[in-house]
Amino acid sequence: MKFHHQLLLCCCFLLCSTSVWAQGFNVKAYEVDVYIHEEGFFEVVEKYDVYFTMQKHGILRNIQTKYDLVTETGAEEKREIKISDIEVPDHKFTTSSKFEQRFNNYIQIKIGDPNRTIEGDVHYEIRYRVDHAFLFEKEATRFYWNLKPTQWYPPFTNMSFTIHLPDGTDLDASDVFLYAGPAGFTEPSEDFDTTVGYSTITTRSKPGFASHYGDAVTILVNLPTNSIAELKPAFPFWNKYGWTLVLGGLLMIFYMVFQRHGKDDPAPAITSFYPPKDMDPAMAGFLIDDRGDTKDLIALIPYWGAQGLIKVKHVEKEGLFAKDDTQLTKLKELPAGRPHYERKIFDGLFSGRQTVLVSSLRNKFHSKMSSAKALLKKAAQRYYVPKSKKVLGWTAFALVFAIFLIVLLFLYFWGFLAAIAGFVSCVVLLIINSFMIKKNRHGTRILSELKGFKQFIKTAEEGKLKMLLNESPLYFESTMAYALSFGSFKQWAKKFEDLDIPLPSWYQHGGSYHNFHSFSNSFSSSMTSAGNVMVSSPSSSGSGGSSGGGFSGGGFGGGGGGSW
Repeated sequence: MKFHHQLLLCCCFLLCSTSVWAQGFNVKAYEVDVYIHEEGFFEVVEKYDVYFTMQKHGILRNIQTKYDLVTETGAEEKREIKISDIEVPDHKFTTSSKFEQRFNNYIQIKIGDPNRTIEGDVHYEIRYRVDHAFLFEKEATRFYWNLKPTQWYPPFTNMSFTIHLPDGTDLDASDVFLYAGPAGFTEPSEDFDTTVGYSTITTRSKPGFASHYGDAVTILVNLPTNSIAELKPAFPFWNKYGWTLVLGGLLMIFYMVFQRHGKDDPAPAITSFYPPKDMDPAMAGFLIDDRGDTKDLIALIPYWGAQGLIKVKHVEKEGLFAKDDTQLTKLKELPAGRPHYERKIFDGLFSGRQTVLVSSLRNKFHSKMSSAKALLKKAAQRYYVPKSKKVLGWTAFALVFAIFLIVLLFLYFWGFLAAIAGFVSCVVLLIINSFMIKKNRHGTRILSELKGFKQFIKTAEEGKLKMLLNESPLYFESTMAYALSFGSFKQWAKKFEDLDIPLPSWYQHGGSYHNFHSFSNSFSSSMTSAGNVMVSSPSSSGSGGSSGGGFSGGGFGGGGGGSW
């Protein structure tokens, strides 16, 4: 038992120390000089005496650049400090790009030569300038800095720090607080000897003290108010919300382009009791909303039925779990000269057969529907201005390019939320851009007729319908396909319920229906089901500072480092 107990302790020790030993170095001595300038910035010089226990290329130094603060009034503030003028004398080094800094919220200084390894004693000196890292409060201007951050893996011993104040700055010991220990530790440290002199603050760790991973050494200095210049951005709104101006400009440009190339000329509704001559319901449905929808092509079924080309039968379910079906029967061939999209649907339904159950098309007909929609869109182009299509293409290309550019720029200058807003805005504009197709004069005239007929479907009165039925007893049968493509079939059929008209002879219910209302419900259900089945496809499988004191790790300059 004793042997097992010792083995367990040994394993725990090894696991806990793996991250330290993996760094392969110790910090024998650590010295920091900070030079505070009354112009509103300070310079930092970090000196490390390092002993590498294994071959390494060098060390890494990470400095946090973004912070969430709470001001003395209790308000939350997001602060980003600026690290610049980085130097590492006598050593090769690289730093994070500005984009990486913005994205990672810290800057990394990578010191060493990738083609050379080192071992034993090495001295490093890192110099850099810090801007926007003072806390300007009513009672004092606070210098709050992590002299040794928490995220260093090796232990630090023999630490000394010197803060060089602007000339003429007179402080006493009550203005200086030093914290050492785990992040959040609020008691001033007794492990350092601190001396406050004329324009200088010096502090040194006591013998035997070591700062480990997770521990910080943080200094808080209360400087006289107005002793440090507060550097405010020249354009504060732009620095915080400039992305809104960029998006506003993009929206304005898009609006102007859309007004000129995407918005139809005025097409007031012309009262019309019939659809445009020689126009099928699929084309009518496309032109009314500039889109080829499934319902536009499904409307061809009653259109062909009214022309005596097909019969439609509603087949009632048989069995507890069975579903109603629709049977289509070809009576005649589609006449020559019909549009390609009609031919695609008709031949797809009846190729090599006279009768087809709609249920048999499930997961098999979607490609033909997609092809027919493309053919319908192509056929409709004769009603549109050719240039608008080119503008649509170029605008779509510009918006796709803008998505990548805006996301990168917004992420770099204004952060993640601005980048998300830019991405969503560009995607919305890309969707709206799909409607940027402007009708020519002929298309505008046809649109006026379609608007008038669609409006009549909604507002027709019984008296006028009786007159139209007297002129043509098959008036409803010849117009119902257009009402279906407009999405107004039930509304249109309801107006004929009390007019005692014959039901379409080409439509048959599997059971029986006793009135026009039953017919309209049956037919509407059949067409809805047919549309869902004919577009179905197989599913794919796959897989801050306070007015009192501070605390350790609470200042700017968080981060850490390691080796590589």
